[in-house]
Amino acid sequence: MAVNNKYEIDMCEGAILPKMLKFALPLMLSSILQLLFNAADVIVVGRFAGDNSLAAVGCTGSLINLLINIFIGLSVGTNVMAARHYGAKQKQELSATVHTSVMIAILGGILLTVVGVVFTKGILELMGTPEPVLPLAALYLRIYFLGMVSNMLYNFGSAILRAVGDTRRPMYYLMAAGIINVILNLIFVIVFHMDVAGVALATIISQTISAALIIKCLITSDSDIKLEIKKLSINITELKNIVRIGIPAGLQGCVFSLSNVVIQSSINSFKETVVSGSSACQNLEGFVYVAMNAFHQASIAFVSQNMGAAKYGRIKKIMVCALCSVTVTGIALGQLELAFGRELLGIYTKNPAVIEAGLARMRIIDSTYFLCGLMDVMVGILRGIGYSVMPMIVSLLGACGTRLIWIATVFRMEQYHKVETVYISYTISWFLTFAVHFICFLAVRKKAIPPVPPS
Repeated sequence: MAVNNKYEIDMCEGAILPKMLKFALPLMLSSILQLLFNAADVIVVGRFAGDNSLAAVGCTGSLINLLINIFIGLSVGTNVMAARHYGAKQKQELSATVHTSVMIAILGGILLTVVGVVFTKGILELMGTPEPVLPLAALYLRIYFLGMVSNMLYNFGSAILRAVGDTRRPMYYLMAAGIINVILNLIFVIVFHMDVAGVALATIISQTISAALIIKCLITSDSDIKLEIKKLSINITELKNIVRIGIPAGLQGCVFSLSNVVIQSSINSFKETVVSGSSACQNLEGFVYVAMNAFHQASIAFVSQNMGAAKYGRIKKIMVCALCSVTVTGIALGQLELAFGRELLGIYTKNPAVIEAGLARMRIIDSTYFLCGLMDVMVGILRGIGYSVMPMIVSLLGACGTRLIWIATVFRMEQYHKVETVYISYTISWFLTFAVHFICFLAVRKKAIPPVPPS
């Protein structure tokens, strides 16, 4: 398919690896910038508001993910369908996908705002959040969820742009919003002493700016993904397609987050020092995760475009490129983070006990994090070829089920009732789930991918 502008990538022709890197590298940088929103929050409150504020912001991540993951899953459905229509040159269907997706983002954002503001304190109590941390965490979340419409518009808009290979403009928009976020964090916390309320307010202001830039990009586009406000509506056919792929992806994300909430609750059973150290380390792990996740996103977009264009012979090559790339990325960044762990954790806190607690988590997670990347790439491949329920079931049983059983059995044994036992559950679940996903791909590829006729 002819590329409409310099930002788009034709994933159906030419060498795969250079185009995959061209797609993935801006996505890595933009994801890191997005992660810096929360990292800036944690660093500022840790240095200028205290350990309880640090724990309050840090322990909210799993709950935020739990509540928003259904809609993030729907944005995966948007990405798959938009990429397929683009590869197949189906302009009307692509336009319908764009306008339906933006409507889903608006309605979903409103719903999440209501749910987040009303129910977060009760959920935090169920998670066993320490009493000194609870009021601060609840305040942070209530303000954070006021920005959900912007959050959803950015995520769905970015999914549309990724479908046509445009990962650079979202990076530029997040760069601008990220700088504003950091400046507002410092002003609200240091100058106005707003504590966690200040970092939450800074986050939603910066998210609104990035969302506005994404929407402006779509409105002014000269491509087939152009957004026209008067055409905003729900196209039932495209909605069904988005839901068919997106709901299983969203449910998978929700249950993953639910298992992480259970794990966070187990971590919360230890003293505040452990919670703070784990929170700081989780933020550092996030940088490795989003770098690997760029290849998960690339696998979805590349496979979807080629399925739409009936270029079935490229699917296996895409999988090999993505698996090799994510392995190198995960090992390199994980070991780099581990080598400088003490210094990196020192950015978040000066408390030696908190730093040691963070290092205990880092030694286990960062050494094996590439397994998580392998698992995610296989999920992307399966979704791209049209399977969404299968990777959901495998992930629920393999990853979430393993973690929950581990916490309910091994962690309950007196000799293993320590925080390191909780962390090990991640490594085991990643390996098992990747292995089963790979076996599933081998089992379904002949049915899902038609044979390539001899030339």
